[in-house]
Amino acid sequence: MATSLLSRPDQAPAEAAASYEAALLELEQLVAQLDAGQMPLEQLLGRYQRGAELLAYCRARLQAVENQIKVLDGAELKPWDSA
Repeated sequence: MATSLLSRPDQAPAEAAASYEAALLELEQLVAQLDAGQMPLEQLLGRYQRGAELLAYCRARLQAVENQIKVLDGAELKPWDSA
């Protein structure tokens, strides 16, 4: 298995995840591992905790981006125009 962020579950998301995209990718990998159900209970708990940290990190990043968009759009969130 290639070295990834998964091999460092003791790091905080901000340190381990280089970006929102990296955190999301790691979270997707964790979910796949958890869904497989092929790991010992202790490892399962550690992966679950890491997933919760990554989820909080992703949510915080999305909120920060939304706040920046509000500032750019004059404090109101405008609907996305697909045209």
